[in-house]
Amino acid sequence: MSKRVILHVGTPKTGTSYVQDVLYRNRTTLAAHGVLYPADRFDAQFLAALDLMRLPWGGLETEAVGEWKRLAGHVRRWPGTTIISHEILACATRAQAAQALADLGHPRTEVHVVVSARDLVRQIPAEWQENVKHRRTFTYTRFLRMIRDPERASQTASWFWGVQELPDILERWGAGLPPERIHVVTVPKPGAPHSLLWERFAATFGIGGLKLDLDVGRANPSLGAPETALLRRINVAVNALVKPADYRPLVRELLAHQTLSKRRKSPRLSVPPDVHAWAGELSQAWNKELDRRGYDIVGDLAELQPAPEAPTFSDPDHPRERQVNKAAVEAVRALLLENVRLREAEADLQRRLSETEAALRRSYLRPTYQLREKAVARLENGWVGSSVMKAYRRARGRSSPAA
Repeated sequence: MSKRVILHVGTPKTGTSYVQDVLYRNRTTLAAHGVLYPADRFDAQFLAALDLMRLPWGGLETEAVGEWKRLAGHVRRWPGTTIISHEILACATRAQAAQALADLGHPRTEVHVVVSARDLVRQIPAEWQENVKHRRTFTYTRFLRMIRDPERASQTASWFWGVQELPDILERWGAGLPPERIHVVTVPKPGAPHSLLWERFAATFGIGGLKLDLDVGRANPSLGAPETALLRRINVAVNALVKPADYRPLVRELLAHQTLSKRRKSPRLSVPPDVHAWAGELSQAWNKELDRRGYDIVGDLAELQPAPEAPTFSDPDHPRERQVNKAAVEAVRALLLENVRLREAEADLQRRLSETEAALRRSYLRPTYQLREKAVARLENGWVGSSVMKAYRRARGRSSPAA
């Protein structure tokens, strides 16, 4: 039974991809110091979270069947500390959270819940952008209208508040835990030292003294306003034609993450003035509630209060077409280079196949092969020889005459 379980349940867009990559790449080092990060592939804990919550996810939910049970089994058998981290756990229901804690050994095991949080003014456009990167086509204006609907009637609003409403997330996951075992890690404001967020996570996880490789490549970078506008237009054009399995590597990874995210000089996504004021009031109310509950705050609740409103708002529904065009040229360039790479790889495979076929043809023409072929034919014509060849093929694990 694990002595301690650290359960990091989100929220999205708070450095979670980076944290999970550091933990995954350093899992051998962590294990040598008594800390388990249970994952045999980088998305293992994502699949376990899908399984726990029975979430549909573009077909991946079938691959996830049984993964939570398997992960929980590893945790219960580990004698030291275990760290589990995935941001979609933030949307678990109260019943699912209680089941997860029980599966991980609560109340016999010391369980800590960690929630990382960033101010709403940065989270709102980030969530719309994530929707666009997952093939959605609705405009930013419509997205803002959906999440501000008091009824939260749409699936989009339900998901947004499920993974962003801090007091509710902490109440669902923290039920039955003392407040000192519930930790809120705040994301520093822009301009803070790059390492500060990791240092806060490491201190909360209890691994701050370990020497780990922090130079990891996987991340979930942000896009600017014109780049996100372009991606939404691409979705409108290709969603009916491109399967999810092809969209992920070509659009989300190649175009969004590897190409468009590198355009750092374009206008950033933000919120219009009325949304800024609304988010500020809501954040202030949340901070008061978190402070009242007495959770362990790693950082400063003031960091969850939005920064002053920017002087201008770049509306991604009405971007400057020149900026979108420049982003589109970068996208076309990336697709052309990828096509060249694939054509070169195809040509290399074709060359190897041709060389293999030629080698096989040469081997068939050798006298030794022809003699073996005649010998097999003679054996096949006799009862004894046929029985011998059948036994030989069974021993080889094959039944074709060519064996």
